[in-house]
Amino acid sequence: MHGTEGAPIGGSETVRAWIDGWVASRGAAPPVVEPWGFTVDVGQAKHPTRHVLGATGADVQEADVRKVAASVAGADVWLKVFDHPDRVAPWLGPEWWLDPEPGYLMTVPLAPVAPHRLTAPDDYRLRTWSRGGVIRAMVAATDGSWAARGQIAPTGRTAVADQIETSPEHRRKGLGSLVMRTLAVAAVEQGAEIGVLAGTPEGRALYESLGWRVVAALTSTRRKSAEELEEPA
Repeated sequence: MHGTEGAPIGGSETVRAWIDGWVASRGAAPPVVEPWGFTVDVGQAKHPTRHVLGATGADVQEADVRKVAASVAGADVWLKVFDHPDRVAPWLGPEWWLDPEPGYLMTVPLAPVAPHRLTAPDDYRLRTWSRGGVIRAMVAATDGSWAARGQIAPTGRTAVADQIETSPEHRRKGLGSLVMRTLAVAAVEQGAEIGVLAGTPEGRALYESLGWRVVAALTSTRRKSAEELEEPA
């Protein structure tokens, strides 16, 4: 792959990379390719299946969103659309709950990090391990309590960072950045060149401070249960 190391990938390629890494990270079923994107069986009581459109931004088609939404009858099936909720919301009926806050599909070129930037601050310890191809990092306080965590799933050229989280009691101490750098280095050691993630609005500032860029907004919506549909508006 000479001359392509760290080269950016397009929106639809980023979606596919995210799907492949997310499935590996969460232990979900292999994605089924659809004309409009992907279907993934997750196997959880409140998240049995998710449908993910493959297009991003202006390439997202109203007809595709409506078609997929109309095909869903089961409660708690999720639909992920890589565009802003303000654009997607009018295409969905009242049977869909929609998160008004967008997530963000983001990427970054991965690169080695100086060893001194992978050291936990005083009063904390950092541990990493790999299981089933997924690399995990955890930062714990000296009393053993959880401070920060995250995981990354390399799937070839790309690697998906997932479930990045810092305990409220331990924020603003650089622990989230430490976890992200640690995971990035581990992914590079596995041959990955590009990092991909779907982040929350709260996490976006952290990721951008580490060089990540937004590829597209992300709308998350879920088919309501019968009980929710019976609730008064």
